[in-house]
Amino acid sequence: MYTDYWGLQKPPFDNVPDPSMYVESHASVENTIAETLFAIEEGNECLTVIVGDVGLGKTLSLRMILDSLDHEKYKIAFVTNPDMSFVQLLKEIIGQLTGKQCERRGKIDLLETFNKLLFETVDEGKKVLIFIDEANAISPANLESLRLLTNMQDDTRNLFTIVLAGQMELASRLEHPKRANLFQRIGTYNRIDKIESEELVKNYVETRVKLAGGTRSPFTDDAIHWLWEYSDHGVPRLVNKIAKLCLKAGETNQFDAISGDVVKQIGERFEKLTGPAIQKRKSRERPTPQVSREEIVTEKEKKKKASLKEARAGHIAPPPPVIEPPPPPIVEPPPPTVVEPPPPPVVEPPPPPDEPDVATIAGFKIKIDIPPHVLEQTQSANTEHRRKIAGVLAAQTLEKNPQLTASPSVDPVSIWSEILNVIMKRLEP
Repeated sequence: MYTDYWGLQKPPFDNVPDPSMYVESHASVENTIAETLFAIEEGNECLTVIVGDVGLGKTLSLRMILDSLDHEKYKIAFVTNPDMSFVQLLKEIIGQLTGKQCERRGKIDLLETFNKLLFETVDEGKKVLIFIDEANAISPANLESLRLLTNMQDDTRNLFTIVLAGQMELASRLEHPKRANLFQRIGTYNRIDKIESEELVKNYVETRVKLAGGTRSPFTDDAIHWLWEYSDHGVPRLVNKIAKLCLKAGETNQFDAISGDVVKQIGERFEKLTGPAIQKRKSRERPTPQVSREEIVTEKEKKKKASLKEARAGHIAPPPPVIEPPPPPIVEPPPPTVVEPPPPPVVEPPPPPDEPDVATIAGFKIKIDIPPHVLEQTQSANTEHRRKIAGVLAAQTLEKNPQLTASPSVDPVSIWSEILNVIMKRLEP
C-alpha cells in the first residue's frame, strides 16, 4: 500500500466527506459552517441555503455542521438524493425523524403526520432539522411545496429548519422571480468557492498529510505549484485526486519525494482525457484540372465559326415573342365600416357574505365544522395549542371536501394552509 510506503496511517486524499480530515484553510467553507450553525441554534431561521460548484466541499460542510450540533436538542433527517416526488420526500423525512418506516401514503395524511410530529418534538424540548444535499435535483414544483411546508410554524418561533445544499443550478432556481416568496424566507445564503491561493493549497496538502499520520510532506514546492495549476486553481476534489495518484506513482517508482514533473504527468493525463478521443480524418481534396490559355482561345474560335456557319445557312432562331403583362385588376374600395358603440358594462351584484360556518376556499363554498366543546377548550388555550387543533381540523375538512384538490394543478398544502388560517381566526377568544 502506498500509505505504508509514505509512513501514513490512512489515505490522506480520499474524496469522502470525512470531518476528521477537515482543514481550516478554506475561508468560504469556514464562513458557511459558522453562519449555518447560527441560523439553526440562535437565528431561529426556517430556511438556510448553501450553494457552490462541484467538488468544493458542500457535503463536507454539512457533515461538519452535523458534528458540531448537540444531538440531544434536535431530531434530524438527512436526505442525500431528493430526486423524488414530494410524497416520497415527506415519507423519507418522517421515516428518518421517527426512526421507522412511514406507512402513510396520501399527501394529506403525510402533512397531518408531519404537523403532529413537529408539536410532539416541541413537547420533548427539541427541534426538527432537515438537511437536503444535492438540492439542485429538487424540481421547481417540490421547491414550492417546501415553501408551503414552512407555513407549519408557530407564531413566535420556527418549529423546524431546512438546510438546502446544491450546485449553482439551485441558486438560479431560488433567485428566479417566480420564487421570490421562497427566496425571501432564506435566513442565511452562502456560496462556497475554491481555495483562494497557492499558499493555502500548500497548507491544505501538508495538513492532510499530518492528519493521516505523516511526519513530513512528500510534495516539493514545485509540486505544490503544479497542483495549484492542474486543480483548476484550488478545487479541493481535484487537489485530492491528483495528490492521491502522485503518492501511488511515487510508491510504484520508489521516489523519495513528489516533484513537479510527477504532478505534471498526472495532471496532463486528465487534461488529455477531456479532448477528442479520435482525431477526425482530413478530407482529401481532388486537384482541379488546369486548362491552358491556348485551349481557351481555340474553344472560343470554334464557337465563333459555328455561329457564323449557322447564320449563313439561315438557321438563326427567331427571337422569343414578347409577352405583355395583363392589365392590373380594378379594385373597388371597401364599403365604409360602421362602428357600433360598445354595450354598457354589466355590473354584477356583490356576492352575499359567507355564513358563520361557511368559507370560500379555492372558489368552493365549504362548511367548516368546529365542535362546540372544541371552541370552549380553545378559549383558554395558548396560540400553539390552538394551532395544533386547527391543523387537525383543517386536515379533516380537506378530507371531507375532495373537490378542493380534484384539479391536478392545485397544491393540497396551499389549500390546507388556507383552511388552517380560517379556523385559527374562528378559534380566537
